[in-house]
Amino acid sequence: MKLYRLLFLFLFAFAFQAKAQDDAIQKFFSNYMEDDRFARVYISPKMMQMAGGFLKANANPDDPESKEVGSVISKIRGIRILSSDEVNGLEYYTKAMATLTKNKYEELMDVQDKGSKLKFMVREEGGLIKELLMISGDNEGDFTLLSMLGDFTYEDLNLLAETTEIPGMDQYRKGSKLP
Repeated sequence: MKLYRLLFLFLFAFAFQAKAQDDAIQKFFSNYMEDDRFARVYISPKMMQMAGGFLKANANPDDPESKEVGSVISKIRGIRILSSDEVNGLEYYTKAMATLTKNKYEELMDVQDKGSKLKFMVREEGGLIKELLMISGDNEGDFTLLSMLGDFTYEDLNLLAETTEIPGMDQYRKGSKLP
């Protein structure tokens, strides 16, 4: 009986911690929802499911990659983007990084160059990538935070980077390809 209680408490604590991290990112986004200096984009899971289904259904039979791209896009559960070219990007980069529970994310790429920073991170669970996070800022006024939720493999992300114009994927494409 005690073992069941311990297991329940452990699972509850784990679920609460994962939810708290999602809330931290959502809270960061919501802090700037009414700030006119920021552009905000949210693409819902339903829209991604519809886009993926459309691509799969209309795939060219001579191009197997297009059907594969549709399948990968269907795995995306949502995209959130917060962007501005009117703020101190490095300051907001630092604020965004401070909100994250760093041990939940694995760093994929870190680029720092003359007053600009760009970081790609993933949050994995059970061997699947649950979130791809990109944060960038510079001292010229640009800041971008992109969060893409889903159930992907690294191969899925590489395919998206090579074949789509999803925001942030161009920066991912410029970096090293992952396994």
